[in-house]
Amino acid sequence: MTSLALAPSLWTRVRAALLLMIAGVALAGCGYNNIPTLEEQAKARWAEVQNQYQRRADLIPNLVATVQGYAKQEKDVLTSVVEARAKATSIQVTANDLTDPAKIKAFQDAQSQLSGALGRLIAVSENYPDLKSNQNFLALQSQLEGTENRIAVSRRDYIGAVQAYNTELRTFPGMLWAMTFFRGNQPMVPFAAAEGAQTPPKVQF
Repeated sequence: MTSLALAPSLWTRVRAALLLMIAGVALAGCGYNNIPTLEEQAKARWAEVQNQYQRRADLIPNLVATVQGYAKQEKDVLTSVVEARAKATSIQVTANDLTDPAKIKAFQDAQSQLSGALGRLIAVSENYPDLKSNQNFLALQSQLEGTENRIAVSRRDYIGAVQAYNTELRTFPGMLWAMTFFRGNQPMVPFAAAEGAQTPPKVQF
């Protein structure tokens, strides 16, 4: 009697599990997972942008110290680099801030100012042959060039990831999920650097 009484209950649970599986497959097939997937991809791309900018910031103290050893009279240029670095590293943009245009702009502006200051510092080295031939300086400028190239690549990848995510929110069928299950999701702000900021400082001689 007991086994017969349990059979309908067991069948109900099995049927419910099957319905959940079918619903899950249907939702996945309709693009339900696209928004969170693209969102995480964009956040990961942003993390790489920050990683490369931090890599650049980490190179600057040694670069400034090396230049200072040969060009102490270039105090204004050296000071501007140190100050620009301090400002750039003080602005933190988390993954949750990627929908805030003001925070993204502040980050971009600070990084652009640092790029400009670095460009002036590199230009100053042209006036000091001993500095240009210094092995430490040569190694640092090579690392800086590589880092600037990685910044450009990571920034490009972030822009592409944001474009894919924002497009999903605004086109069918993603817009249906955005209006229902993902109503809290907002478009992210693409990286739109100021004119000239896409060009890395010239560090080759």
